[in-house]
Amino acid sequence: MIIETERLILRPFTESDAADVLEYLREPAVNCFASMKLNSLDEAEAEMKNRCGETEYYFAITLKDTGKVIGEIDAYPETGEQHSDENDPKDTFSPCWMLNKGYQGKGYAYEAAYAFFDYLFKDKGARRIYAYTEDYNTSSQHLCEKLGMRREGLFLEFISFVNNSDGTPRYENTYQYAILKKEWDKQNV
Repeated sequence: MIIETERLILRPFTESDAADVLEYLREPAVNCFASMKLNSLDEAEAEMKNRCGETEYYFAITLKDTGKVIGEIDAYPETGEQHSDENDPKDTFSPCWMLNKGYQGKGYAYEAAYAFFDYLFKDKGARRIYAYTEDYNTSSQHLCEKLGMRREGLFLEFISFVNNSDGTPRYENTYQYAILKKEWDKQNV
């Protein structure tokens, strides 16, 4: 699957994307991506081999004019309810996006996320899309709001991705945003 926008192509990862991905995963911008950190080109190449088989829900964000990978976006279907059974519809998605620091502030994240949300709602049967963002990540909060998502709540000390210098977990305060298909359709007529 390929999603095309005015300036971007969202496409499955290839093994040749390793160097571009290493650029932004060598030092992830926010703690929630700490577990994805890559330390070498070898690690990046191995990670690209793992990603190559995913063609529906995990995309490289590439510049249309050069093909450079400047980020990634993904979301997988879930039931939306912790206590559901396997027969419940998987119509809820929680996207994760990350952009190379050198390409932030140019509207690429919005362009990619808008196209991805539209794809999830129109092609993948999404009923609800929700996103988590740290309370200090104001650019991600702004992106959620620009996409028409509503802030649903703030979870204090919700999750820990890294440890403090004394080895104890550093908990993140986390906002949750969401948008329903009917809200998406109404704002995009």
